[in-house]
Amino acid sequence: MELKAYIDFELFRDALEKVFEKPRQSKAGRKALDVVFMFKILILQRLYNLSDEQVEYQINDRLSFCRFLDLPIGASAPDFTTVWKLREALVKADAVKGLFDLFTGMLNEKGLITKAGSIIDASFVEVPRQRNTRQENDLVREGQTPNEWKNHPNKLSQKDVDARWTKKNSIPFYGYKDHVKADAESKLITDYLVTDASVHDSQALFDLVDEKCKGERIFADSAYAGEQFAARLESLGVTNFIHEKAYRNKPLSESSKEFNSLKSKIRCLVEHMFGYIENSMGGPELRYIGMARNAAGVGLCNLAYNMKRYIYLLRGSDGAAA
Repeated sequence: MELKAYIDFELFRDALEKVFEKPRQSKAGRKALDVVFMFKILILQRLYNLSDEQVEYQINDRLSFCRFLDLPIGASAPDFTTVWKLREALVKADAVKGLFDLFTGMLNEKGLITKAGSIIDASFVEVPRQRNTRQENDLVREGQTPNEWKNHPNKLSQKDVDARWTKKNSIPFYGYKDHVKADAESKLITDYLVTDASVHDSQALFDLVDEKCKGERIFADSAYAGEQFAARLESLGVTNFIHEKAYRNKPLSESSKEFNSLKSKIRCLVEHMFGYIENSMGGPELRYIGMARNAAGVGLCNLAYNMKRYIYLLRGSDGAAA
């Protein structure tokens, strides 16, 4: 597997060991599994969008997975509950964003992130839809828990009170959004933010664009247009290449349409990234419940994408087909 050939996963060891640092009470019992080994399993999950049960089965079934994990032939994979516990530990420690930033820092040191231009966009992350009554949904939106759920803890544990409904082009979506900032030249994700699906794309703009972006060009579609956003970008020293937006009784001029068309040639590159995640990685759709778990899943997905993109860029620089 290319990941093994091109990526040194020891980069993550110190950060992972801080999460799983636990004094050993006794020398008796089975030795704890290596943290980097387990982290590589989580990357496999996101590369192929596998459940915990499926990744256990695939490791036992596929030689390529075993070679990537340096697992001897005939050795058993960690069971799915162990995989769940590892990911849950990362969730509780809020460690996934730090791991993503660690890898992004390495990419930056290698000069792969040009900072000449960045693209901002968002993609839906759908989760299993909840079959709630209208009254239950109203209470959830108000931050309350329906009494019937309180009286049935097992039912409550299966209810996602953080996910939200929204519509785009009259199509309903339920879940979360992955707001990303991507380097326009390398198509690497440099930052991200996870929100529920009802949050408008533009609301994440200044969580992703700050003083560190001074001198950059920002590309985004017209969902991010507006005088307040333009003024804020100007104050940050950022060049605004956000699409202009037409309004009622105020259509775009021909020159504005032509300028938008030129911007689109850069902005559309983010669709290539989302397309790769959707088609080659099985999509960002997750089976987790709650904001914290889904944010961790999305972060691992973005990290896995960056790893694949990094390999693509390295192979291109080595003269391989790009």
